[in-house]
Amino acid sequence: MPNEPVSIIMPAYRAQATIARAVAAALAQTHSHFELIIISDDGCDYEAVLGRAGIADPRIRHLESGLIGGGSPPARNMGLDAARYPIAAVLDADDAFKTEKLAIMVPLAARHGLASCALDVTLPDGTHLRHIARGEDGLLTPGQYKFVNFSMDSMLVHDRRRADPRYDPSLPCMTDLDFLLKIFVTVPACFHVGTPLHDYVKMPVSVSNGPGVTERMVATKHELRRRLADGFYPLADPDGMAGIDRFLAISLDAEQSYAPRPGAIPPDLFEDHLEPLLMAAGTRV
Repeated sequence: MPNEPVSIIMPAYRAQATIARAVAAALAQTHSHFELIIISDDGCDYEAVLGRAGIADPRIRHLESGLIGGGSPPARNMGLDAARYPIAAVLDADDAFKTEKLAIMVPLAARHGLASCALDVTLPDGTHLRHIARGEDGLLTPGQYKFVNFSMDSMLVHDRRRADPRYDPSLPCMTDLDFLLKIFVTVPACFHVGTPLHDYVKMPVSVSNGPGVTERMVATKHELRRRLADGFYPLADPDGMAGIDRFLAISLDAEQSYAPRPGAIPPDLFEDHLEPLLMAAGTRV
């Protein structure tokens, strides 16, 4: 259905400087049938913050996590628990949707159960760094998915009638990939849109970009490989197990050889280091 209603889930932690842009991008969608659920994870009154920016809309709902820095997984889970609509999308408070994202991806998510799109990776000031997964549209099996969308999985739109998992607060990072694998338990493939429809902002310090990130990433990738081996994710397409595990193995090798230059402008990106290793493995990126 082209006008299927959507629940957009937005956790917010210390987002006073970025949330107005993120919310404005949601409100500017050409697909207008949605609710935007903002979950404050720092005790901040984001309704007041948006009001001072001249933003108010009846489609916006404000919730409180009851925590201070509880993390995006519990906040996202609270939003999913409160969601009214069958299609769900996540928008972090420092990212943005391109204007046509929901109009393009919602019908695909309703048809296939899951849709992804290419990313426009930027700095907080809007400086473009690179694209991820730009190219052809088409179905991706679980085994193919991470060799196309090889970094970040926060751009997903999924049909909760086909899969309605929750994020895992026990993982220190890569909770988007764990969430994706849970969707793949009942959804056999993802429809990928090769046009960048989601702005992913590389913040100076975040769960995926800051002190100790390598150690967290390595530990989580090992844990995900253990879960795969233990059958924690009984994928609808069991052939996908090998492809996901192979991606994680290559990514772990990349972690060991990654040596970003301190203070480099533009910053050295792990994605720039990982991509040629995937290509050398003979897998499409």
